[in-house]
Amino acid sequence: MLSPGERAAVVARFGANAAVKEVMVEFGVPRTSACRLRDEAALIGRRVLYSPHRLSFGERERISRGVAVGESGREIARALGRSASTVCREIRAGGGRGCYRAIGAERRAQRCARRPKPTKLSGCARLVVEVERGLLLGWSPQQISARLKLEFPDDPGMRISHETIYLSLYVQSRGELRRQLTVHLRTRRSARKPHGRVEKRGRIADMVNISERPAEVADRAVPGHWEGDLIVGAHNRSAVATLVERQTRYVMLAYLGADYRTDRVIEALKGQITGLPGHLKRSLTWDQGHELSAHQRFTVDTGVQVFFCDPQSPWQRGTNENTNGLLRQYLPKSTDLAVHDQAELDRIAAQLNGRPRQTLGWMNPGEKMTELLAS
Repeated sequence: MLSPGERAAVVARFGANAAVKEVMVEFGVPRTSACRLRDEAALIGRRVLYSPHRLSFGERERISRGVAVGESGREIARALGRSASTVCREIRAGGGRGCYRAIGAERRAQRCARRPKPTKLSGCARLVVEVERGLLLGWSPQQISARLKLEFPDDPGMRISHETIYLSLYVQSRGELRRQLTVHLRTRRSARKPHGRVEKRGRIADMVNISERPAEVADRAVPGHWEGDLIVGAHNRSAVATLVERQTRYVMLAYLGADYRTDRVIEALKGQITGLPGHLKRSLTWDQGHELSAHQRFTVDTGVQVFFCDPQSPWQRGTNENTNGLLRQYLPKSTDLAVHDQAELDRIAAQLNGRPRQTLGWMNPGEKMTELLAS
């Protein structure tokens, strides 16, 4: 069996256009092994463009050797300087520990990297016919996509997303659908911005979704339920944490300056919340910003349960969104918010809490909060 150094030497000889017989004599390897290594050299030679974000063939060789000797995914990852999840995904995609081979994984990677890729419509004439029929009937792409699932429940080849239909209509280079069919769309637009592409971010650990929030929060029947968010200054270099109580619309602001990492945000929120009586600190609703990824520590320290909104759903914190809009009178987007110290933020909050609100029967949030504190 060749050592890693010998294998590399054999691959290098093939890279220099050596014949199979020459390699067999020089290294004493059987013909089948020499041919396999020649194929490896050809694969490496074809990979002209190499991205450091992708695994190289050499790294796949190291993964293969690690799997063979029983190393864990983390051990292999440390040796490569890669994340453990990258290595584990690679092994899983290559058939698992029992089947993973570097040459097979490299072939698969090069197959997946080929461009341009064939589109769904270009490979299925039946699907094109059905999509065009739906467009001629005046159906929207979303309706067409849904109906195809109903009409062809056992045929995966007759599935297509509405975004793919829009793309095939609007991108002329594709040409799978006739451009003239755009006049049958209800909007009759000549272009469209794709929807539904949510930025992928790591999920916050152990977060509790807003759907699990008690009904008493939604109807504002019980005080002590808060909504929170950050308002950010110019160039995203400064921020202020905002809290608003749902029943009274009472506002509290917390200074963050230029540091709005999770530890700083948690401490700032605790500084505002901890001074309240128990019946006024029941829950906090936040968006899925990672500045509150340490929400469990916040709950332990304050007793306030944190609920997270769905992605891109600001209306689920409507009271806070409205309040942030009012705050922009004092804290404009184009300014450095770090210049406002906590004392100044308290003065801004006091002004906002002193405004009469129609929704409060023309009382102001400060008066409503005073009533609750006295009860």
